[in-house]
Amino acid sequence: MLHSRTFPEKRLCIWQGAVFFLFLICLSGCGANPTAKPDAVLPGDEIPVRGDSLVVGSIADAVTLVPILASDSASGQICGLVFNGLVKYDKDLNLVGDLARSWDIEADGNVIVFHLRNDVTWHDGTRFTAADVEFTYQKLIDPKVRTPYSGDFEKVSRFEVLDDFTVRVSYNEPFSPGLASWGMNIMPKHILAKEDLNTTAFGRRPVGTGPYKFKEWRTQERIILEANDAYFEGRPNLDRYIVRVIPDPDTMFLELQSGGIDQMGLTSLQYVRQTDTLFFQQQYRKYRYQGFSYTYLGYNLSHAKFSDIRVRQAINYAVNKQELIDGVLLGMGSPCTGPFAPRSWAYNQSVQPVAHDPERAQQLLAEAGWQKGSDGWLEKDGQRLAFTIITNQGNDERKRCAEIIQRRLRTVGIDVKIKIIEWSAFLTEYVNKRNFDAVLLGWSLSLDPDVFDIWHSSKTKAGDFNFVGYRNPDVDALLVQARREFDQAKRQAMYHRIHEIIYAEQPYLFLYTTDSLPIVSCRVRGIEVAAAGIGHNFIRWYVPRRLQQY
Repeated sequence: MLHSRTFPEKRLCIWQGAVFFLFLICLSGCGANPTAKPDAVLPGDEIPVRGDSLVVGSIADAVTLVPILASDSASGQICGLVFNGLVKYDKDLNLVGDLARSWDIEADGNVIVFHLRNDVTWHDGTRFTAADVEFTYQKLIDPKVRTPYSGDFEKVSRFEVLDDFTVRVSYNEPFSPGLASWGMNIMPKHILAKEDLNTTAFGRRPVGTGPYKFKEWRTQERIILEANDAYFEGRPNLDRYIVRVIPDPDTMFLELQSGGIDQMGLTSLQYVRQTDTLFFQQQYRKYRYQGFSYTYLGYNLSHAKFSDIRVRQAINYAVNKQELIDGVLLGMGSPCTGPFAPRSWAYNQSVQPVAHDPERAQQLLAEAGWQKGSDGWLEKDGQRLAFTIITNQGNDERKRCAEIIQRRLRTVGIDVKIKIIEWSAFLTEYVNKRNFDAVLLGWSLSLDPDVFDIWHSSKTKAGDFNFVGYRNPDVDALLVQARREFDQAKRQAMYHRIHEIIYAEQPYLFLYTTDSLPIVSCRVRGIEVAAAGIGHNFIRWYVPRRLQQY
C-alpha cells in the first residue's frame, strides 16, 4: 500500500510489497482510553483537532532519503512527506500546483514557465527559491549522481531562472511527460551544493519543505517525523508520523490485534479472513481499491538460459496465473499482461494472458533444444535447466507465489530454487548489481504511463531500472516517439504496441496486479476515499481528543 500526502508523483518505485506503519514508543502518559469507543461518533468528533501520532510500520527500512536517489517504496514514502515537487496529483488524479503556484505552457508545449510559491521555507528556516529547483535539475542530469530518474530531465534543452520565483524549462521537441516529471522532489541547494549526493549524510538526515520534518532514524528499527508547524498548506493535524521496521508480517499483524498499530496494508488472507471479526469491525476500517502496481518475475537476460525467447515463453505457458490470483491473493487481484498498470489508459486490454498449457511449454522447450534426462530434469549440452528465484523478506504472498511457480515449472522439467533476502541487501547487493537469475518483484508506477526508465535499452547502468537488461530497438523507438506526442489517442496506440511486443517477448513473466488493502484505526478520522486512494488528504487526518493515545 502506498500512503502519502498525494497519489504517487512522476516517480517509479521498486515495490517491495505492502508498506505498513507502526509507532514504536508510547510517550509519557500514553495509552488507550479504556472507556473510549473508536467506532462511535460522538458530538464534537467531526471537528478536526491537533495532536497524537499515527502508528505505522514497514516490512523494509528506507535505503536513502536523498529523494532523487530513492528508488524503493520505503524510501519514497518518507521522501513524499518530507519533500515537495513543483506539481502533484490531487484526489481526482489531476495535476495541480505544489511548490509551483501555477504554470504556463508555451511554444506548442515545448516550454513550461513555472511560477513558484514565495511563502515556502525549508525545515531549517531558509527560504525556498528558484535556485533550489535549478540545483535539483542540475543534479538529476549529473552523470556522477546515481539517480534512476535522469531520463526525463535529460530531455530539457535549457533551464533558466528568470527571478527568485520563476523558472523556464525548454525542450527541443515536444515532451508529453514533461509537466508530470516536475513532481520530482526538490532538494535544498544551501545544504547540498558542496555535497556528494551518493555519500552525503543528508541521506540519513534530510531537510525538506514538506508537511513533516525529519526527527530520527534508527536503522532497521524506526524513522520518526514531526509535523511542520510552518507548512505552506497548513500544519498537519497529526503531531507525529513514525515508521517502524518489522520485517515479519505475522508479527506486525499481532501488533494490529493488540492495538499497537494504527495502520497497515493487509495481505489478502488477512483482509478476507483474519480481520472478519467483531473486534476488527469495531476497532478498524478496511479499504480496498486497485492500485498502480503489478507483480512480475524478471529474468536476467544476460544469462544464456534466458536469452532464448522460447524458454521465457514456455515458462509463461507453464505457470497458471489465475492459480496465483485465486490461491495466493484469494481473488484480491487481477491478471496483468504488460508493462503498464491495468488501471492506466495505456494498458492494452486486448493483450490477454496465454492459457495455462504445460504441453505447449514442453513443446517450446524441446524446440529450444532442452530434453529430459534420466532424472526428469531438462538438459542441454550437459547443463540442467535450473535457476534461482530471489525475492524480498517480509512478503509472504511473494514467497507463496514463488513456491507455486517452482511446483509448476518442476512439472515441465525446470529445476527452480528460491532464495529470500532481507530488503536492503536484496536491493543493493542483488538487484542493483544484476546478481540474480530471476527476481520476483513489483513496480509501483506513476500516473503518466511513460516507462522509458524501465524499458529503454539506455537505462541499464548500475542503479537504473532496466536491471533485467531488456533491449528492443522497436520498443526503444516507440518509447521515444510516445514522449513526443501530446495527443493521448496517438500516444495510447504507441503504448499498446509496446505492450504487445513486451508481452510477446516475455522479459518479465507478468503475474498480477494486487488490490490495495489498507486498514486504519477507527480512532483516526478525516479519511476520504477517492480515485487517488486514501492518502491524498493525509495532512487533514485527525484523532478526536477523547481518543488520542500518544
